[in-house]
Formats: sequence, C-alpha cells, structure tokens
Amino acid sequence: MNNGKDEEKTLFLYTDGASRGNPGPSAWAYLILDEKGATLEEKAGGIGIRTNNEAEYHGLIEGLRAALRQGGTKISVCSDSELVIRQMNGSYRVSAPRLLPLYLAAKSVAGKFRTIEYHSVPREHPVITRADRLCNTVLDQEARR
Repeated sequence: MNNGKDEEKTLFLYTDGASRGNPGPSAWAYLILDEKGATLEEKAGGIGIRTNNEAEYHGLIEGLRAALRQGGTKISVCSDSELVIRQMNGSYRVSAPRLLPLYLAAKSVAGKFRTIEYHSVPREHPVITRADRLCNTVLDQEARR
C-alpha cells in the first residue's frame, strides 16, 4: 500500500582500488549488498596506468552508477580509502589535479541519491577484502597479457 511516500531502497556499496606502482597498472572494484547482506552485484575493471587514489575514485564512481541501476535511493558507501571518504564528506579539499575530475564525477552521481553516507572501514573488513581480491584478479590477468 502506498501512503504517498516513495519506496526507500537502502543499499550498501563497498569500493576499492589498487595500483601496482603509484602510478602503475590499476584496477577498481565494487560490491553492492542489500539490507540483509546479500550480494546484488560485484564488478571489477582495469583502468591502465593510474595512481591508487585514481583507482579508488573509479571504484566509487562505477559502484555509484551500479547502485543507481539497482534502484538504490539510500546508499551507504564503505571504503578503506580515508582520502576519498573525507573528500566526499567535505572534510578534505581536493587539491590534486588528477583527482578533481574524478571527484566532480563522483559528486555528480552521488547527487542522484535521496540519501548518501560515507564510511571509512578498515582494509581488513571482509567485504573490502573481497573487493581487493577482485582488483588483484584483474591486475593479475592484465599482467599475463
């Protein structure tokens, strides 16, 4: 029954980025979980020679786009990148020219959600560990080419 309020869909987005060298071959990954902790989607991709922070932002942007496709309205973003989390929260300014376009792209996508929260989580968090493995799988595959 609709009581005039739109349906709220909460999703949990876990993102990661990895670079072998800084800059070096880089990859991003994300996992989207529902409120019960079930994985709805996971994906990773390579982005060529980039810095680790650029890879982290690519993971965030790709993950936010996927969360929109999943119909999320309230998003909880978790990352082990304190820099990205603090820049997205507004507590750090973006001074690196390489990061500014990525930050602006992330902010643009983030603005499409009704509610968005950013959380810094330890690298050892189980879902972040899964995202890290996805990144490393991409980097390993690209290294074999």
